[in-house]
Amino acid sequence: MSTQAAAKQVSIDDFVGELRKFPEPAFRTTEQILRFLERTPVAAHSLNRYLCWDRQHYTRNLIDKTPLYELIAICWEVGQASSVHNHKDQNCWMAVPIGRLQVENFHLVSQKLDEGTCELQTANTVEMNPSQPCAVDPADPVHRVLNPREFNQRAVSLHVYSRPFDSCVVYSPEQGTCGEIGLHYTTEYGKRVNGND
Repeated sequence: MSTQAAAKQVSIDDFVGELRKFPEPAFRTTEQILRFLERTPVAAHSLNRYLCWDRQHYTRNLIDKTPLYELIAICWEVGQASSVHNHKDQNCWMAVPIGRLQVENFHLVSQKLDEGTCELQTANTVEMNPSQPCAVDPADPVHRVLNPREFNQRAVSLHVYSRPFDSCVVYSPEQGTCGEIGLHYTTEYGKRVNGND
């Protein structure tokens, strides 16, 4: 047994129970929740009722939501990726109980949202896997998540957002454009959301 497997896996219900105990200040910086994700890996089988797959697009599945945070499971087929996006001044933590994913981080050089223009520079790329969660850098929050074809397996990521939000800015680094989009859930608490096929 590897030392990385030393952290005991917990069910998603126990994970939510512990997450709900954190006070509001814990969500203002990234350190405390990141440590929690590192020492509290979620058992993959406990997520089954929340997982929903779509060959065309990754799915966003709401697990828990309070005034302080929302917890979402995102299901990624091989080759799927998010747009380059930000998180509206909220903190974000990500863990990967199933498979592995890459996070590409960008530095926002300039943005004129009213004109729909921006300039981005590639910063770095990190890998997330069951023993390696990560937090989005609040100082440079623009990023994208992808499940590269060479990984050749489905993946599931758990995202904790420090206050629920329903829109974000998406960017095209290639075209230097940006704009705000609305966000929607594919499922809520294990049930399909009306209007989502």
